[in-house]
Amino acid sequence: MDKMNIRDIMRASKVMPVIVIERIEDAVPLAQALVAGGIRVLEVTLRTPVALAAVRAIAAAVPDAIVGVGTVTRPEQFAEAKAAGAVFAVTPGLTEALAQAAKAADIALLPGVMTPSEVIAALGWGFDAMKLFPAEQAGGLGMLKAMAGPFADVLFCPTGGVTVESAPRFLALPNVGCVGGSWLVPKDRIAAGDWRAVTQLAREAAAL
Repeated sequence: MDKMNIRDIMRASKVMPVIVIERIEDAVPLAQALVAGGIRVLEVTLRTPVALAAVRAIAAAVPDAIVGVGTVTRPEQFAEAKAAGAVFAVTPGLTEALAQAAKAADIALLPGVMTPSEVIAALGWGFDAMKLFPAEQAGGLGMLKAMAGPFADVLFCPTGGVTVESAPRFLALPNVGCVGGSWLVPKDRIAAGDWRAVTQLAREAAAL
């Protein structure tokens, strides 16, 4: 897949599912189910031993998916993710080492921020699209409205505590490009291999 910038990736899906894959055999059918429901941007978190293998499998088998990695906390993970086929990365926070590693790996990055000082630091490292995390604990809608004044050019993806009920309120804000959510990929549905249910959740999310 050609390189995409992070704003294009955010615009490609109103909801970015935060995916935890425990079994490699679930990776491709889960991605296919989400794409079938209209959700193309997939954030596979690096929280399990099979995460990078899952990214590799999805990138090879589901060409319509825009697959990236989440929970990136170490500089070396950017190059590993790109080698596996990821086209973007998401971090829960940002340091200079992470910013430099993302640029060195030439992978689109959505850095996590929680405070105005962190937004200023991310801007200083060249990022104008950010993940507000954890969104609810950081102040949710009120925080994003307050951030819009001093940071009018920053586009946010609130993640953490966002639900199917609250997502439309976030998406109505002019400085929100998409939301991150795990409700599209419930652990019990994945464990049961109920891909039809996942597609239905994706369809509802895509319609927000």
